Amino acid sequence: MMVRLFAFVKRLPVLATSVIAAASYPPIPADLTTPVQQRLAINGPNAISIGWNTYEKLDQPCVQYGTSSDALTSEACSTSSVTYATSRTYSNAVTLTDLSPATTYYYKIVSTNSSVEHFFSPRVAGDTTPFAMNAVIDMGVYGADGYTIQMDETKRDTIPTIDPSLNHTTISQLANTVDDYEFIVHPGDFAYADDWYLKSKNLLDGEDAFQAILEQFYDQLSPISGRKAYMASPGNHEAACQEAPYTTALCPTGQKNFTDFMTRFGETMATAFPSTSAAETARVNANKAQLLANPPFWYSFEYGMLHFVMLDTETDFDDAPDGPGGSAGLNGGPFGAPNQQQEFLEADLASVDRTVTPWLLVGGHRPWYTTGGSGCTSCQAFFEPLLYKYGVDLAILGHVHNSQRFQPVYNNTVDPNGMNDPAFPMYIVAGGAGNIEGLSAVGSNVSSNVFAYADDFSYAKISFLDANHLQVDFIRSATGEVLDTSVLYKSHTQQFVVQ
Repeated sequence: MMVRLFAFVKRLPVLATSVIAAASYPPIPADLTTPVQQRLAINGPNAISIGWNTYEKLDQPCVQYGTSSDALTSEACSTSSVTYATSRTYSNAVTLTDLSPATTYYYKIVSTNSSVEHFFSPRVAGDTTPFAMNAVIDMGVYGADGYTIQMDETKRDTIPTIDPSLNHTTISQLANTVDDYEFIVHPGDFAYADDWYLKSKNLLDGEDAFQAILEQFYDQLSPISGRKAYMASPGNHEAACQEAPYTTALCPTGQKNFTDFMTRFGETMATAFPSTSAAETARVNANKAQLLANPPFWYSFEYGMLHFVMLDTETDFDDAPDGPGGSAGLNGGPFGAPNQQQEFLEADLASVDRTVTPWLLVGGHRPWYTTGGSGCTSCQAFFEPLLYKYGVDLAILGHVHNSQRFQPVYNNTVDPNGMNDPAFPMYIVAGGAGNIEGLSAVGSNVSSNVFAYADDFSYAKISFLDANHLQVDFIRSATGEVLDTSVLYKSHTQQFVVQ
């Protein structure tokens, strides 16, 4: 054991500083203000945050915008341009406020080398227009430092918005169907930079390889995340420079304790929305949730018929797997005060007025219901009672690298009403988007599972048909084929659910 551990430690970045770099960094643009790795987020009611990276610090990041591509008459600026020890780039963030709802806006990041892009501004809470969102989890870099696919060149289409090498990946399908959904949730596991050592060319240059994978991945993602709001929360692969238990102290400064994740998303994600409910208790709880939110780890937002809550399944609760002393040995966090995440969840879930936002969904990384192995029992003990108590309709989780759908279930018991107005939450796992670690075998079934797929890369689409009907489709990334479809009916007769 000690020999194997020593051999592994020899590969770590801290001991590779004298070796010629083998990392596959993207080229640095001649104009260091060139925006790269663009990403949008729903930041508040009628507000969108725009994040991007540059290869130099900006004194004043700015974005010009307007409702016509020829008339970018408004400008928003900030002083947020930050980096960390091992990064080649600076993360910049600007928030656009007072937007007209459900409107196409055009924007240009201020630089001598940028172009005009566009986005669809958020729907206001209570808008009953049907819409769809996608759930994409456990998606890693594609290519020399990540996963690859066998491509049939006769079926290869040129997609101008993405690198053609990405055709037939999940990113390609997101591009092909860009008009079919309004935003994306991605609860954990981005890029898989901590798997740098799985490619032999990186073994003696781990520090740079880790950073290169991050740069590559967020460049690959930017045609999507720069068009659609891309809502993030943490997974285990954001924790440190590698996942070997109890070795994070060997990681370079900047490559431990979720540093890149916090730097990249910390200024763009929401906190919690003010309540538009007529009930004073709801407004008080929403205000409390705003104070307790800790983006990008835990937070919430509202969009049309939806109230969505992001969970941190990695840290900040008893026996959290990535927390100090946790089962993963990654020694991350805590990122809030004792019990802060729990108090946030209690306040936020209690604030949801179903006459305004009838659908209540949560997203997190680690599942507690899954086929083929045991789920996160500490997550179940912490989160499941709250999800049931406040009548969560659907929980979207990942971590297991495949797609799964479960009947509404609580405490390992299936709701007798099934999909017809259940009291228990419905669960899905949407972890099959594709990464260097490959897909997870479906394994043995469990009683509450009704669909599991691990033959190819896939993701989930969630459609809000009306106040009472929600549709979940699992999509095969390579072809767009619908692998599984289901409709959940909820009567939503209670204004505030407490069970």
